[in-house]
Amino acid sequence: MKVLLQFPEGLKQYGLEYAKKLEEKGDEVYISASPTFGACDIAVEEAKKIGAEKIVHFGHAEFVHIDFNVEYVEYSINADLSILKESLPLIEKFRKIGIVTTVQHVAQLEDIKNFYEKNGKEVIIGRPYGFARHNGQILGCDVGSAASIDREVECFIYFGGGLFHPLGAVYQTTKPFLSIEPFAHKMEWLDDYRERHRREVNGKILRSFDAKRFGILVSTKIGQYNLNLAKVLKERIEKAGSEAAILVSNTFDFDSLNNMMEIDAFVNTACPRLATEDTDRLRKPLLNANELMTLLDMRKQKQDK
Repeated sequence: MKVLLQFPEGLKQYGLEYAKKLEEKGDEVYISASPTFGACDIAVEEAKKIGAEKIVHFGHAEFVHIDFNVEYVEYSINADLSILKESLPLIEKFRKIGIVTTVQHVAQLEDIKNFYEKNGKEVIIGRPYGFARHNGQILGCDVGSAASIDREVECFIYFGGGLFHPLGAVYQTTKPFLSIEPFAHKMEWLDDYRERHRREVNGKILRSFDAKRFGILVSTKIGQYNLNLAKVLKERIEKAGSEAAILVSNTFDFDSLNNMMEIDAFVNTACPRLATEDTDRLRKPLLNANELMTLLDMRKQKQDK
């Protein structure tokens, strides 16, 4: 069988190892060298171009159904849980806690839950909105496992590496949020990021207030493609008296976008984290759909006065 292997950046170092195993079984193996941003970014076009019959996608659970033969290989990591004991003084005043993690540590959620319950905590694990596949799992674009239980808990704990995943949940919740990174042996309260994000959003909206021309980003990645939303937003912008163009790409190059000098503000319909993580890479504001609607409402209120 002709197979295309696809790895996220952190696992690309294992590409040759897995390719060799499959070749020993008689498969004809290719490795995608493109950046891989998640299970929303399956290399279907690459696979079709080389005539591959199957994609093996490592490191993520299934995101959306794809009309192609894709095997998802979740990459589990059993991290040392001893750091949990050190977190107890930090969450001493909280009784009800919510726990979230990435797919790499989902298998450890039950052990983490049991630890805190044995230490007098009531642990609540939420359900994702639909893109993530496991209770307690969060993605950059699906923080339902946190947001769905925000009213029920007194604080949150994220167990895993990095800030990309927990910050998405922080922005969509209201309770104290503790990040526990077992590999760096580090713990950090992330609540300051929430207020910083609120100020950044308000700043983007205000900087876009006088924008006359909008560029609406549409990604052709299978799990990010949202042309219908882009068309609705374009219609809303034009109805409000401004101009809008839909900008299409598989992976957006921010230097290229910056060359579009006529654009006064950009609107994102692709990965929702573009409008939070990559704003500083553009010379003009990058709004998400909700922020755009807030902007248009503010304009209308001013006109009606």
